[in-house]
Amino acid sequence: MRHITTHTSPTTGLRGIGDTSWHTHGVCHGMNLEDADATFFPLPRDHEAIAEAKELCGLCPVRRDCLNYALENALKEGIWGGLTEAERRPWHDGLPQRLDYGRVIAFFNGRDVHLTGIERQVVIDHAYVRGWRPDRLGAALQISHKHARDLLRQAANKVFDRDRTLGVPRRKNKKKGTQTAPPTSRSASTKPSTKPPTCLSAKPISAHASPGKAA
Repeated sequence: MRHITTHTSPTTGLRGIGDTSWHTHGVCHGMNLEDADATFFPLPRDHEAIAEAKELCGLCPVRRDCLNYALENALKEGIWGGLTEAERRPWHDGLPQRLDYGRVIAFFNGRDVHLTGIERQVVIDHAYVRGWRPDRLGAALQISHKHARDLLRQAANKVFDRDRTLGVPRRKNKKKGTQTAPPTSRSASTKPSTKPPTCLSAKPISAHASPGKAA
């Protein structure tokens, strides 16, 4: 496992867990094998060597990717991502429950991210909201078309149950009567009435009324 920082060993042909393109951007990339081994795998009580390794990790632009790689591959020895074995232990124990939205975003950006179960479910839900088809989700998660279709269907049912539970109103088709009623009332008001006004027939015009008002 210690040769990973140097990239000097031949590839095994096995697909690694997660994205490994960050290796070449690490501060430790290109170091001599013996120097890397002595720097990043010090003795547990060698505090001076540990501090030296953490100082190098503090300058590394891919420190977070390094930590994720160690967690995903269960690398318990050495210093990865600037953390010692003891400091990484809680992260190893809580890995199945980890939810990192930065990793979810990286997945949608096309990176090969080894998702936890919770992160994978978030990806499926967001893929349904984004309108992904089963073939696209299947290719991204490396699963069959049928499995991807079932996952998207489950996500759709989850959204439907959530809306029904929370009382989110759904769009209703308007009835034909309500659509035609407003135009009918407006058209009736614009048409001239053929009947004489009842107010004029009920009250005779006063003889003392002025000609302007009687007109």
